Amino acid sequence: MPPQPSSVTALSAPGKVLLTGGYLVLDRSYTGTVFALDARIHVVVQQLRRGHRRGPSGSGADTKTAALGGEPQGVSSEDQEAADTIVVRSPQFVDAVWEYGVQRCENGGGVKVFQKGNRPRNLFVETSLSYALTYISYVADSKDFGSLSVTILADNDYYSETATSRGPASRARGRFANFGVPLQEAHKTGLGSSAALVTALVSALVIHRTMQADDLGAGRDKLHNLAQAAHCAAQGKVGSGFDVATAVYGSCLYRRFSPAILACVGDVGTDGFEERLFAVVEDADPKHPWDTECVDFGMQLPRGMQMVLCDVECGSQTPSMVKKVLEWRNANRKDADLLWGKLQNNNERLRQELKRLAQHPGSNPDGDFSGIRSSIQRTREYIRTLTQETQVPIEPSVQTELLDNLMEIEGVIGGVVPGAGGYDAIALLIRDDPTVIARLNERFANYSSTVEDDFGGKIGNVRLLGVRHGSEGVKNEILEQYAGWV
Repeated sequence: MPPQPSSVTALSAPGKVLLTGGYLVLDRSYTGTVFALDARIHVVVQQLRRGHRRGPSGSGADTKTAALGGEPQGVSSEDQEAADTIVVRSPQFVDAVWEYGVQRCENGGGVKVFQKGNRPRNLFVETSLSYALTYISYVADSKDFGSLSVTILADNDYYSETATSRGPASRARGRFANFGVPLQEAHKTGLGSSAALVTALVSALVIHRTMQADDLGAGRDKLHNLAQAAHCAAQGKVGSGFDVATAVYGSCLYRRFSPAILACVGDVGTDGFEERLFAVVEDADPKHPWDTECVDFGMQLPRGMQMVLCDVECGSQTPSMVKKVLEWRNANRKDADLLWGKLQNNNERLRQELKRLAQHPGSNPDGDFSGIRSSIQRTREYIRTLTQETQVPIEPSVQTELLDNLMEIEGVIGGVVPGAGGYDAIALLIRDDPTVIARLNERFANYSSTVEDDFGGKIGNVRLLGVRHGSEGVKNEILEQYAGWV
């Protein structure tokens, strides 16, 4: 007998730090070392009521004309009264509520949600709902979703502090701060919130409607494929996918999938979309099998080492940066390939040293991390060369100044501007010692940049985030921690 949907499902997915491999992971010839964080995006799905009517039973192909409700063309007033509704809330922010109707598209176009009211759209939520419901409708025995309440909560370090979140009332709420601003005004710290959100949202919906919570491990590959498809559609391009892979599987060595796998899916609402999405999720397309490589799931840091992140209250526009770097690479292929090769070789040495020290702690009784420090410094040299050649702020001058300053602190092993670089939070590898944290906080209390940045960027207050290394990917959560929010 197929599993019956539970009344409440709660999942979370982690953020990430691409320690090495920024820009390289866009090419399957290269890899990236990516660590999951203990900061997570949480999604709670609640079944509010059963839908008023049920679509025809059978396979997805048998239900191509079944309307699930809503305003679009071909839906009667009676159907609209019976329409299922999905209400999405992000209660840490002001007026962050979206209400969606649900429509089944004709000719196998899948299930499409449409936003009610005139609030600003949230494309990552909207696309995730459409993709998840399309897949669920195709595989589930029941085509009746019922009305759902979805609550999204973010661990505090995904966003820079606000006047409200610094206040005692917000701090008293613990893990989830009240930021007191609209979502579009909140500044992200660059931990991979969109990938964690999409992964947690599609996973929670699929588990809620088609699986038991205990099936999460067995269904992880399908959830990965669905989350990759939804995330790429939401951001308007086929990205490298390392952030989604980390959100699903946890820390790993990552090699990207071939873009052709998702290029053939098309848009929700187009003829045959649901069958194409099903083939992608189930890895059933013989022409384009999934070829993602994720190695060393749950990769740990060596004993005596910790990772910390430092928010600089700035931020960068990753898509435009990536575009400019790729344009430079295409126009300067020989020089670029040489630099890419140097980065890859050095990054691989760094990963192997981290792995060796983690797996054989007895080989390093004195806690000597000088090899790690040298490799990080060499990576930064190559990145600064790339910054100069491309005129893209991958490691801009103000970040160079900050990292060099922090490298002077006893116990700091090395640091980088992770991922695509820019003005996002920096990542530091440090000795796992509270005195190192104290020294960092003391330095940040009086830190101010003294250089004129080569790209006009500015660093505001530098703040040590509470986030730390975490190796686990998407996981089930207990409901008690969301008291007062859900």
